[in-house]
Amino acid sequence: MNNTTTPATQTGGITDSAPFTVAVTIPPYREFAEAIGGDHVTVMVMVPAGASPHTYEPTPGQLRALADTPLYLAVGSGIEFEEAWMESLTAVNPGMQVVDTSAGITLLHTDEGDAPVTDTTVGTDGDIRYDPHIWLSPANARVIARTIADAYITYAPADAAYFEGQFASYDAELEQLDQEIEETFAGTDKKTVLVYHPAWGYYADRYGLDMHAVETDGKEPSPANLQKIISTAKENEIPVIFASPESPTRNAEAIADEIGGQVVYISPLAEDYTDNLVQVTDAFRTWGV
Repeated sequence: MNNTTTPATQTGGITDSAPFTVAVTIPPYREFAEAIGGDHVTVMVMVPAGASPHTYEPTPGQLRALADTPLYLAVGSGIEFEEAWMESLTAVNPGMQVVDTSAGITLLHTDEGDAPVTDTTVGTDGDIRYDPHIWLSPANARVIARTIADAYITYAPADAAYFEGQFASYDAELEQLDQEIEETFAGTDKKTVLVYHPAWGYYADRYGLDMHAVETDGKEPSPANLQKIISTAKENEIPVIFASPESPTRNAEAIADEIGGQVVYISPLAEDYTDNLVQVTDAFRTWGV
């Protein structure tokens, strides 16, 4: 993405433990930013809970707040809000350091052969289209957390020991979460799930799920493709379609009626990241086939 550093390459202007403000794009990154920053940071989320990064526009108040924000922890994988607005956000504060937290993560795209069904967007390499939802794999979250810690240390080197300690604690938590999810799916053959919005590609890739998605490239399916999805769900006796509460659900409910099932809501954007993935894992394990 434009106007990013990978990771932060500048030294900031504080030499004590005075809290500094960091901006993040989506709610899950609040947990990342606060877990590592502790009481040394104040976090501002640009796309609030319940809103969609596909359509959200920053408010005048948010733009004013960015003028005094030294660090922006960008998702960096092509998420639509950043693609549409980052140039305007950095224009408000040209000195703001934009940290690309996708650095070091292998991005998935739809022409990788056996890669899972993904929600794609135009990435940074021309016409290559990537799944932007990198945070939904705890293994990726560990990489993101390391990048954030490095950015904090670069900005506030006097507090390096504090940030390293915070990172070590949170990294251990993410490692345990990753292991627990892996063990959950290692003990079951119920790994086929139907999702409406294909946000869970990195999760599916990490844990070996067979994920069928209704949307493709952020678009509604054609009537023929929709019928194919319904037929696949019936053939596999899939009882549930997973939908995001941040997106319209009328079509998901119609599909559930067709397959004689129900809609179960799981959010890729929940602010309580670790607790949310525990709940999502339980839902996939319970309703997968």
